[in-house]
Amino acid sequence: MIFEQIATGGCQSYLVGCEASCAAAVIDPEVSQVDRYLALAARDGLRIRFVIDTHTHADHFSATHELARQLEVPAVMHRASPTPHVDMRVDDGELIVVGKLRLQVLYTPGHTSDSMCLVAEDRVFTGDTLLIGATGRTDLPTGDPQALYDSLFKRVLKLDPALKVYPAHDYKGRSHSTIADEIATNPRLHQQDPAAFVDMMCNLNLTMPTHVTEALRTNMSGGKTVAQMLAEAAATVPFMSLEELLARVQAGDDELIILDVREREAYQQGHIAGARLLPRGQLELRVNQDLPDPTRRILTCCEFGRISTLAASTLRVMGFQRAVALDGGMKAWREAGYPVKSGSEP
Repeated sequence: MIFEQIATGGCQSYLVGCEASCAAAVIDPEVSQVDRYLALAARDGLRIRFVIDTHTHADHFSATHELARQLEVPAVMHRASPTPHVDMRVDDGELIVVGKLRLQVLYTPGHTSDSMCLVAEDRVFTGDTLLIGATGRTDLPTGDPQALYDSLFKRVLKLDPALKVYPAHDYKGRSHSTIADEIATNPRLHQQDPAAFVDMMCNLNLTMPTHVTEALRTNMSGGKTVAQMLAEAAATVPFMSLEELLARVQAGDDELIILDVREREAYQQGHIAGARLLPRGQLELRVNQDLPDPTRRILTCCEFGRISTLAASTLRVMGFQRAVALDGGMKAWREAGYPVKSGSEP
């Protein structure tokens, strides 16, 4: 087996491949690592054939849909997954065939209703069902502590004790464990009475994951995160530096339209001299009225440089091919000590 473990903060994802056929699969990919998975596969001479999520993630943004679409390969999840963009739904006991490598599905609900583990040769990819020194939480949508107890004590812990455990998360820098080590040392597994285990899981009082709402929304729907939308917009939009804009303002450059896309109150508190106000929420509705000449050079600005990037991208889609965004936004402009004008007039 060709094997790569990729850590992203506390998230763990895996590239596994068959040496004989060079076929490969990516397990629990994270959206910021897409290029890395592709680079690792290319380095090892692998062709990614499957992209697999062990469950619907709530604490990071899955790259399964994006990778599957880009590579034109199946996105794989358990049949209980609510995600509509799953091409291959698998069930307990089935095999995902990756060349001569076999990934056996073990249905393990509890952390989520669609959680599964994948057994491959000498290791098991446990997703969030079994972690190193812990277990998956059960207080997120579709979590069920009794189901997790059954999955752990009646299924996972009955696997070969020598199997290496590779979870989807570890926040202490550990790469893996074994079934035997977890049985011996994992404090949550010492609660072998079902009622005691359920009571423990219901009283962990854990903090909610960062971006939990956005992560669940995008992972369940296949939609895009704000970061993805910004990255896609930035890939199609040029930027202008603060220094370049200052020089043009001081020189009285009449060819450049400065478009402030913040709300009116923020604009009135302080804007770049000569900047026109056109809030981002009104851009599409007012563009024909306020920007009749699509050949003009337009610079968008906002507070932090994010909304203006989206605005410039939208303008380019609408035909304003000379639209650019201010690098850094008004916050950076003020911090640089550059002049601002208050009031309603440009």
